[in-house]
Amino acid sequence: MLSPDKLTPRIDTSRDTGNEADFIDFDKLIAIARRQWRIVAACAFAFAILGVVYVLTSVPVYTADTSVLIDRSDNQVINQLAAFGQLDDDEGTVLSQVELLKSDTIAYAVVDKLKLVDDPVFTAPKNSLFSVATLKSLVDFRSWFADDVAVAPDPAMKRRNAAETVAGNIDVERVGKSYVLDVSYTSQSPDLAREIAAAIADVYMVDKLNSKYEATRRAGEWLQERIEELRQQALDTDLAVQKFRSEHGLVESGSGTLLSEQQLSELNSQLITAQAATAQAEAKYARIKSIIQAKQTDAIVTDVLDSSISNDLRKKYLEASKLEAEIEARLGPDHVQAVRLRAEMAEYERLMFDELNRIAESYQSELQVAQSREKSLRDSVDQATGVAATAGETQVQLRELERTRDTYKNLYQNFLTRYQEAIQQQSFPITAARIITIAETPTKPSAPKRSLVVAFAMFLGCAFGSGIGAFREFRDRFFRTGDDVRDMLDVESLGVMPLIENNVEDPTLVDPGNPRSIARGGKTTTYVEEHPLSAFAETLRSAKIAIDISAADQRCKVIGVVSSLPGEGKSTTAINFAKLLAMQGARCLLIDGDMRNPGATRAIGRHAEAGLLEAIVDNRPLKDLILLDPKTKLAFLPTVARYRVPHSSELLASRGMDQLLEMARQSFDYIIVDLPPLAPVVDARAINPKLDAVVFVIEWGKTSRKVVQSTLLSEPDLYTKCIGAILTKVDPSQMKLYRTFGSSEYYYKRYSRYYTE
Repeated sequence: MLSPDKLTPRIDTSRDTGNEADFIDFDKLIAIARRQWRIVAACAFAFAILGVVYVLTSVPVYTADTSVLIDRSDNQVINQLAAFGQLDDDEGTVLSQVELLKSDTIAYAVVDKLKLVDDPVFTAPKNSLFSVATLKSLVDFRSWFADDVAVAPDPAMKRRNAAETVAGNIDVERVGKSYVLDVSYTSQSPDLAREIAAAIADVYMVDKLNSKYEATRRAGEWLQERIEELRQQALDTDLAVQKFRSEHGLVESGSGTLLSEQQLSELNSQLITAQAATAQAEAKYARIKSIIQAKQTDAIVTDVLDSSISNDLRKKYLEASKLEAEIEARLGPDHVQAVRLRAEMAEYERLMFDELNRIAESYQSELQVAQSREKSLRDSVDQATGVAATAGETQVQLRELERTRDTYKNLYQNFLTRYQEAIQQQSFPITAARIITIAETPTKPSAPKRSLVVAFAMFLGCAFGSGIGAFREFRDRFFRTGDDVRDMLDVESLGVMPLIENNVEDPTLVDPGNPRSIARGGKTTTYVEEHPLSAFAETLRSAKIAIDISAADQRCKVIGVVSSLPGEGKSTTAINFAKLLAMQGARCLLIDGDMRNPGATRAIGRHAEAGLLEAIVDNRPLKDLILLDPKTKLAFLPTVARYRVPHSSELLASRGMDQLLEMARQSFDYIIVDLPPLAPVVDARAINPKLDAVVFVIEWGKTSRKVVQSTLLSEPDLYTKCIGAILTKVDPSQMKLYRTFGSSEYYYKRYSRYYTE
């Protein structure tokens, strides 16, 4: 028996091992290629035929080339002459020139220059079967029913159509990272291709020159208007500055500063000088006053040294002092002469200090004069400072007006200069490009490339066929190999049973002398007898081994054979399996348990008159109802359904069925029950408790995996008893296409020698 954990489908962990080599299963890809190569080959062949038809019906076209160089050296010359200067040709500039060459402006100019509207070669219809014009005409349903006059285009429409044709056949490519543009044109006429390619380059050069001229002309006109505005604005702002100066008395000196500012600066200088003179006079007066107050007869003052009177008095004072000292030393201090000399010295000292007082009075007078001058200058500075402060506040507005005046003045000068340069630039017929390769008449057609077209068509065919094959593989949701059974259902694959061609039933092959015998039936019911060493029989032996292992403790084994849908070959499998068991010497009973559609009875017991229903309902003995195969000794209990049995599931689950099986267990080693399919009815679920094992039958390539999973996994009790699944009606020629390296099917040729079909 299988464990209950089989209720959950097994996940193939070998595909998620983290090994990058397992990410792509090359064996499966090779197997898919083997299965779908005919579809791919057929599509490739069909597309190759279409490619050959296209090559044979297409009109050859010719391509003429010319090369244009965007010359940077000329740009440098122009930049020196031009007022605005041109930017260097960077990546964006080169790509812009590519788009210019493809533009409608160039196309219309070429049409007008070569008069292509009236050129019969240019306007000739394209006769290719697969051309764009042909396809458009086929799709344009309105032209089918329109009048020829209404369809005929007007001259403007003709010109536009011609420009569209020219623009559609132009191809412009940049050569590497250089500043060279390769211009090519494709046409059915080689001469016309050369003419149009050359005309494109010429028109491009003229357009560059005209665009430069127009740009400078428009710039000159705009500058002229702007210059007039700037001139008037410069005059207005200059007049506003002068008017503001006169209204606020802001008179400038010759150095460019205001008179009030210059006067304040001079007064500040004089005030500093007066302050220094006052300090000097005050120091002299203080010094002489200190000498007088201290009675310093030996003090030195500059004006005293310069005074002759002070010098004479000092001389006399010194002589008297010297003489008084000598007399006092000889005659004593009280001598008359000494007293008289001291009186003279006192008089001289008084006269000396009188002279110092006179000099001090002169110093005081100088100090008063210096202080008066300092005070006068300070008052003047304060007055000038007030005037300067008022002028400074007004100057803020004045400076703003002056900046506005200077700005308009500079703009006016710059724009006037640029205007003169723009006028001069209009006369320079220099373009920033030149033709370096002249267009020549092509000698060989550029398209179609026949071998390349056919090869590409075959490639598309292979791709299309691969897509169809991939879709078919994606839609192939059936069981093909034993690995599919193990991966999807987590049950063992018991093997495959090849499709038997002759599946005609012949109920007349019954022994006339023994009506209780089993009919021979068709080839499908006797295949295991006629081919006991075939792969068909080996699959049934595999099922027997699995049953014996799973139910080794059972003396008699009750095995149910079931499928998901009708017509999957379960009855054929049950008949041949029962015959195989009987051929191997086992006592085997085959019961047709499908009361609603007894396929086994129709195959080998159509002549029966009673069977399973009578055994269950009427409790008739089993020995009176079974049919025997004289060759294999197989016992068969048919189901004779003379009417529809609506309660078949109750009958299979009834006590009568239990008694029937209990009686059969006493006489047989194996009881094979051909059960109804799981999807339509519930009979198999009803009899499941009475079964020891279940063999699941799946039709190869017809029954979808989803149906089998939903029906089998929805019956957990039956699922646990399933010992394996058999793939029936296998097409050997198709089966080999699903063999992958390492699978049991891959080595079929090596072990097929053991089989005798």
